[in-house]
Amino acid sequence: MTTSSNAPLFPSPANAPLRVAVLTGSTREGRFGPVVTDWFLRFAAQRGDLELDPIDLAEHALPHVASAEPHPEAAAVTARLEAADAFVVITPEYNHSFPGPLKNAIDLHFTQWQAKPVGFVSYGGLGGGLRAVEQLRLVFAELHAVTMRDSVSFHMAWENFAEDGSLLRPDIPEGAGKGMLDQLTWWGRTLRAGRSHAAYGAR
Repeated sequence: MTTSSNAPLFPSPANAPLRVAVLTGSTREGRFGPVVTDWFLRFAAQRGDLELDPIDLAEHALPHVASAEPHPEAAAVTARLEAADAFVVITPEYNHSFPGPLKNAIDLHFTQWQAKPVGFVSYGGLGGGLRAVEQLRLVFAELHAVTMRDSVSFHMAWENFAEDGSLLRPDIPEGAGKGMLDQLTWWGRTLRAGRSHAAYGAR
């Protein structure tokens, strides 16, 4: 696990946009994840209170180890997670769980997740990736992160998008997305204020 100070790299004033790191968790060849991520980034960018930082794990060769020492290969991702006020994880469901590379990226870090909120956008078949989200909630709870109650899920995901990546039936996912982002923003600002007042003490 990579450890670091709980102090943010770039302290944010209370009214600054919330920095949201958006993680694409699938790295498989032919994955559907970028379609979902691109939609989410377009949707979330309509808000004026968020600063989005997309992190596609397929573009980062993270080491497949977890220890108490920093990992130089992960330094760029580590710095971006450290600077984030909040996270949104885009994940499919693989065998009733979430992708191994996503777990590896989570396990390589520790304090970067602490006292920050996490939202989810999941996709899959009939289950819509919801079982992956339920397992991720347990993982992030162990890391002292706060997961949003509401999430966005795409059931039979490939049937939800047109060829240009737009949604065929936007009402439900956009409504769910607004609810999740409203919660994420409230928690993000509240926890950012708390971290600026005092370092989070859990180890």
